[in-house]
Amino acid sequence: MKVLHVVTLHTPTHDFGGPTRVALNLSRGLRARGEQAVVVALGDGFEGPGPLPREVDGVPVRLFQARHVLPKFEVSGITSPALLAGAGRMVRSADVVHVHLMRDLITLPVALTALRCRRPLVLQTHGMIDPTEKRVAQAVDVLGLRRVLKRADAVLHLTEQERLDTAAVVAPEPMAPAYRLVNGVRPQERRSVRGAVGGAGGGAGERRPPTVLYVARVQERKRPQDFVTAIPTVLQKHPDARFVLAGPDTGAMAEDMLAMARGLGVGHALEYAGPLEHGEVLARLRSADVYVLPSVVEPFAVSVLEAMSVGLPVVVARTGGLSPDVAAAGAGRVVDSRPDADNGELIGQAVLELLDPAANAAASEAAWRLVQESFTIDGVVDTLRGIYGEVIEQHARRQRLPSP
Repeated sequence: MKVLHVVTLHTPTHDFGGPTRVALNLSRGLRARGEQAVVVALGDGFEGPGPLPREVDGVPVRLFQARHVLPKFEVSGITSPALLAGAGRMVRSADVVHVHLMRDLITLPVALTALRCRRPLVLQTHGMIDPTEKRVAQAVDVLGLRRVLKRADAVLHLTEQERLDTAAVVAPEPMAPAYRLVNGVRPQERRSVRGAVGGAGGGAGERRPPTVLYVARVQERKRPQDFVTAIPTVLQKHPDARFVLAGPDTGAMAEDMLAMARGLGVGHALEYAGPLEHGEVLARLRSADVYVLPSVVEPFAVSVLEAMSVGLPVVVARTGGLSPDVAAAGAGRVVDSRPDADNGELIGQAVLELLDPAANAAASEAAWRLVQESFTIDGVVDTLRGIYGEVIEQHARRQRLPSP
């Protein structure tokens, strides 16, 4: 089976985050099962005049140089004439076209091309498609988004709320058949829970300060300011604690976070590590004691799954798509945070609970088991292959029906 995954953007610093990581993970898993999967995307931020990479994390990719034609709209305003010109040929060569859809100048045109070429089309929205009051977005909906949502062979959702939000874009008309597909990650060895947090470490007399980690894009939507304002609460009990902020600085926000920490008198405790390669991310996760993702709106964070995959307890907002699973498993702490409030103290108290050695060890075991049992990429790929098979069969049946 030839599968074409289409996502908007790949950069050396992984600025686009989740959708690209999901496309790569799924493609790698499909290829491990003998399927021919390739990822098509824009490439941006690569230095030098040489060609763009042909492989990312072991997955064949076709990257086209991004052109920033509408800078005001950021990632939604980039495109590639070469990619769009070749879309028909790439789509016709695939048995399934899997588009990681957003309102942009790449994924939506390719999805429309798949419809025009009558290829089986699977859409995955990653929580990015819901009703909007923005006029430009509404125009995009009229010009093509509603059409692909209605005529695709399948629309994948992470949560029931995402399914309802996406269906509302085309209401009162029905959306294409919906299937649930969660995110998954590769299984990892569980990290060592080393002695008492903030106390005796692995060796006699060794003292290890607790480390609290944030690894995600540094942008307003992820609320890194709540991570920073949690620092004073934690330092009251653990004055030697270290806080690491890591990830692409897509909104030039990292310096603001460092300045905020200095203003709170805790600048000495905060490090900005910048964007990290995947291996570096896993290494940081293994050496930390608690992972924090303060996002109030977070459909199904891959970063949280990766933290739990090594047995790192997590602190997340109750509104996140993974939060019910975290709470039920006891894999960390779920806080009642709000988008219009400073949630730092709530997060700080949750971190303090998880720095208790017994609580940390219990949450670590629960987090690792949760991923092993429910969120491995192998299980997700098995589900996806079943969806593909059904989609191809149903699509072929519809193509054989006589025109009305």
